[in-house]
Amino acid sequence: MAQRSESPEPLRRILHIDMDAFFASVEQRDDPALRGKPIAVGRAGTRGVVAAASYEARRFGVHSAMPSQVAARKCPELIFVPPRFEVYKAVSATIGAIFARYTPLIQPLSLDEAYLDVTAEIAQHGSARAIAEAIRAAIRAEIGLTASAGVSYNKFLAKLASDHRKPDGLFVIPPRLGPDFVATLPIGKFHGIGPVTAARMNALGITTGADLRRAELGFLVAHFGKAGALYHRLARAEDDRPVEVARVRKSIGAETTFALDLHDWDALAVPLAALAGKVAHAATRHRLAGRTVTVKVKYADFQQITRARSLTAAIADAATITATGQELLRPLLPPRRGIRLLGVTLSHLAEEGAGRQLALALG
Repeated sequence: MAQRSESPEPLRRILHIDMDAFFASVEQRDDPALRGKPIAVGRAGTRGVVAAASYEARRFGVHSAMPSQVAARKCPELIFVPPRFEVYKAVSATIGAIFARYTPLIQPLSLDEAYLDVTAEIAQHGSARAIAEAIRAAIRAEIGLTASAGVSYNKFLAKLASDHRKPDGLFVIPPRLGPDFVATLPIGKFHGIGPVTAARMNALGITTGADLRRAELGFLVAHFGKAGALYHRLARAEDDRPVEVARVRKSIGAETTFALDLHDWDALAVPLAALAGKVAHAATRHRLAGRTVTVKVKYADFQQITRARSLTAAIADAATITATGQELLRPLLPPRRGIRLLGVTLSHLAEEGAGRQLALALG
């Protein structure tokens, strides 16, 4: 008896929708006097941090998570606007309702970006591109904001595509062009490859996606551990991660690997504060607060330890995260071995009550 052949599953059709300078654009929409001007959402002063910057401010090098004093030096005409998280959350909910008109498979990444799986909706709407165009048009007409969209057959490429023609852009990477598109990318443009890893790859002669594709799997695993297998797949434009509808974030963290091992407090205090600022910024974007701060230290011999402290109330501001991290790190100094990696994580997260804490931190 002849065996019945099974039809392969159709390629996914994934959208990545990313609002353009979301917090800042909402402020410019609501206050015509701010339109066309460089603005930063956040608090000015020595303890302020930029939560978002308009495109006019970005031309001066101002970006999110930057200390406000640095931003003001880069752009003397910069206008600081207190954040209104309840407004941003309400606008985000309206955007989500627009998404839901086209698919139930929505994975929000933050208030201003999401993945959508529209594979099953192609028959009704004609193409993934047509759906992306309709969503962008609805956001502009109903909300008065612009969004950039990436369309492709997996999440990795959809994210790359949405960045390709920002702001207010739409870009499609079809299956036949996926591997070639990845091959032309500088390694630093790969999502999931940070500056430290990119520098390590450059030192190994890997500067583009094409270089990464030529590297053998064993070589990548030897140099980058489990992540090497991921890099091997991404270099071939392969990404089988589904759009996760009910993803629950358990923690927010950031870490950095030093070019030289560090031994004293003066050298470690600055990167600790920078990591705390990144964590606070991510908490702001996701509208979350957490009760536990954890510091991770990896020594020169790769031994790793963590120290954690739980607070009585959920927090999300850089100052408190930094202060708690300092209390955790100080007893570990001076180390018997140099420190090669430092990390900060905020966990026991909850959305409830985050708005008040974040407004106090940045408003």
